[in-house]
Amino acid sequence: MAVRVLELHHHGLRVPLDKVEQANRFYTEVLGLQPDITRPEIPNVPGSWMYVGEQGKPSTQIHIMGTNGPPPPWAKSAQMDPTRFHVALAVVDIQETRAELDRMAVPYWVMEGLVGPQSLQVFLDDPAGNLIELHQIGTCNCDRTVVTGNR
Repeated sequence: MAVRVLELHHHGLRVPLDKVEQANRFYTEVLGLQPDITRPEIPNVPGSWMYVGEQGKPSTQIHIMGTNGPPPPWAKSAQMDPTRFHVALAVVDIQETRAELDRMAVPYWVMEGLVGPQSLQVFLDDPAGNLIELHQIGTCNCDRTVVTGNR
């Protein structure tokens, strides 16, 4: 068995703090994306979420994250920093996913300090060092579609 990925939910893009507004303008004015003003901000990480997809029916989001210097205080290290460029994918049940990753001996980590013990997301690196975020479907605002059926 492998982890069952359902959907691509968002990409996380890291930009320097002094470029956050410029990046926001680029994504809205040049690419025509609409910001999601309903998303809560991550402490110490200014930026915004941008919808991607047909107006009124967005299919995913881009998270623009403004950071400089060392990782945020809740990152475990420079490598274990959720503000690195990453791809977020949705899974059916994050606890089952964690059990399957454990069974396959795939290393992963969870954020501490921002979430409780039943974290709804895990992070892992692919063989090339690209950061992958897995989170439980229905727990992320980047998917605005109605969840139906047995996903």
